[in-house]
Amino acid sequence: MSTLRRGDNPMKSYIIHAFMILLGLLAILPIYILMINATRSVEQINTGLSLAPGTNAFMNWKALNSRGNILIWSGFFNSAIIAISTTLLSIYFSALTAYGLHVYRFTGRAIIWAIILVIMMLPGSLTFIGFYKLMATWGLIDTYIPLIIPGIAAAATVLFIRQYMSSVLSMELIDAARIDGAGEYHIFNFIVLPVIIPALAAQAIFTFVGSWNSFVTPLVIIVSESKRTLPLIIALLHGDIYRPQVGGIYLGVAISLIPIIIFYSFMSRFIISGITMGGIKE
Repeated sequence: MSTLRRGDNPMKSYIIHAFMILLGLLAILPIYILMINATRSVEQINTGLSLAPGTNAFMNWKALNSRGNILIWSGFFNSAIIAISTTLLSIYFSALTAYGLHVYRFTGRAIIWAIILVIMMLPGSLTFIGFYKLMATWGLIDTYIPLIIPGIAAAATVLFIRQYMSSVLSMELIDAARIDGAGEYHIFNFIVLPVIIPALAAQAIFTFVGSWNSFVTPLVIIVSESKRTLPLIIALLHGDIYRPQVGGIYLGVAISLIPIIIFYSFMSRFIISGITMGGIKE
């Protein structure tokens, strides 16, 4: 707890800290319940909520792998390929697009920016049928290309990064690099990207989580069982309508959270370091 200054109200500080602890517990509670249910049987889960772990984790693991022992690891591998590829391509090319819109003054720049804002307002379901027909025409059904390439320059990511550039990127820095003879791609890759790392890290987290948890698009695009992603494999446990493997589903969801937590822990330090650098900047 931080040291109180003269004139501060101790009771107000206690209330604020208690409220923050309560919010933290509310955020952790659903994940804790998920982990607990991953160790309970179907009968125990149907009896109601419990805060004590069960002893059925091994049986839930067997249920999760009931359609083939290699299936769960295949789903992990497939989801990792899609999520990592989508994140890297989306962050880089979205930043490149934002850089072009922020730095260059050209005819039609305002129109392009307006189109990006309009695209953000359109629901994805509005274009899904046309997207599927286009992929079928190009013969890309049952491939990972429709799951990776469309996210290369996401409108929301471009908007966020451009707004961040407007607040931290100095045109004098870019002009100085040009005077020194640096090319535009060199400036972007070695000068601009290090400056906007906190924005890239934040958007990388959102993009990775969204791609990792994506269900509808892979469900429609992917046909082969060996190419199914982890959410699709977990959904297979709903196949028995009379006795769904609820415990296995909870365990599968709990396992799928592990890469997200690891990725968030790795990327969040770049956000924190960027905030720290900005806080001590003169």
